[in-house]
Amino acid sequence: MGNSSLLFIFLSIFVLFNGCLARSQFQTECQLDRLNAREPDDRIESEAGVIEIWNPNHDQFQCAGVALVRKTIERNGLSLPEFTNAPQLVYVVQGRGFYVVVTPGCAETFQESTQQGQRLQDQHQKIRRIREGDVIAVPAGVPYWSYNDGYRPLVVVKLLDTSNIQNQLDQFPRAFHLAGNPQEELRQLQKYLQQGQEHQQSYRRKEQEECNNIFCGFETRTLAEAFNVDVTTVRKLQSQNDKRGSIVKVKHEDLQVIAPPRMSAEEEERIERHGHHSINGVEETICSMRLQENIGDPQRADIYSPQVGHISTLNSNKLPVLRQLRLSAERGALYRNGMMVPHWNQNAHSIMYVIRGSARIQVVDNLGQKVFDDRVRNGQVLTLPQNYAVVKHAESEGFDWISFKTNDNAIINPLAGKTSAIRAIPEEVLANAFRISREEARRIKFNAQETTLTSTSARRV
Repeated sequence: MGNSSLLFIFLSIFVLFNGCLARSQFQTECQLDRLNAREPDDRIESEAGVIEIWNPNHDQFQCAGVALVRKTIERNGLSLPEFTNAPQLVYVVQGRGFYVVVTPGCAETFQESTQQGQRLQDQHQKIRRIREGDVIAVPAGVPYWSYNDGYRPLVVVKLLDTSNIQNQLDQFPRAFHLAGNPQEELRQLQKYLQQGQEHQQSYRRKEQEECNNIFCGFETRTLAEAFNVDVTTVRKLQSQNDKRGSIVKVKHEDLQVIAPPRMSAEEEERIERHGHHSINGVEETICSMRLQENIGDPQRADIYSPQVGHISTLNSNKLPVLRQLRLSAERGALYRNGMMVPHWNQNAHSIMYVIRGSARIQVVDNLGQKVFDDRVRNGQVLTLPQNYAVVKHAESEGFDWISFKTNDNAIINPLAGKTSAIRAIPEEVLANAFRISREEARRIKFNAQETTLTSTSARRV
């Protein structure tokens, strides 16, 4: 018994220490008297898509140390290569296509066959296909690009964990563009930076340039020597006077890359079910590590009720790269009148994006005060701070969400139900704590037999 207690205490301290270590660099105060469900603050249009940005200066995003972006890529649209100062989790809300993470130094394993006497054929790193329900992990400072080869717009929402230890700059999202001329995006960045007190002095003096990708700051001759090309070609790299934005239309009907044929949904499901679970993280190298997992399929849910809904979680046990990013995700769906019982996030902030439908959400702080009691709907974001108690109650059309969490093994603790803290407390303690009878304490403990999801259609009065 004593050894078990010591082991539990050790594991608890280990989990909490690692969670704090990953986010200690830019720790901010979370003095939130009121939470708000936020829609994007700004919309930036490109030639073949739209980027929508939530202002990272909002109190709830500052508390969690994160930033959010939603990107819509039209058919045959190419989102140009870039990298960021913070690790990202990307969720595919709609559509399918490519989302390719490029790891410099790794082998170019996708190659065209060559014959003697032919010109040099193309070769590049692995092309990863994505579909609705996928989560993609992108480390800080690693380039990525995406392309929509489907028939519907490709919509992704991504969280940037600016408080993560991988970010050695300041607590502000920064994208470093390898191509294009994203003037409007950078103007928006300057506006947000000027709103923040820490950055007001250093950024006020900077003026917008005509060329804004990362090659623009170098002399053309230096780049010509580095790439062993002529100066005219280098000027095209710098994309001066390019007005297309950061999502451009591909000239040809389809992007010409080396990629395996698109698999059917059944084939993808079979590979996901049987092809990955032998990987434990030790066998994975930087070049071959798995960066994505689908959590949109109800058949793979961790918690499932045919009458109420389902929840799928993605943590570092399922996707080992998340251990480096210190992030995880939760995909949930509640049917009509379904409820996720009151609970709190033990070791992480939770940033919830509404995929579809609507719900009434209540959030309570450490003073027992409601900091949020309102309806959230499709496209809105709500931050649920660590340890704040929350309940989700779906409305008539149901409620689907994705939550990004700031710990690679985020834990939720229910307040009611079979696995709750209340259930674990002796009846006599409950009776004295709430000034109720033993019989009432017994009903509070044992009447609710569900663990996480329940229906409110037959609610007691």
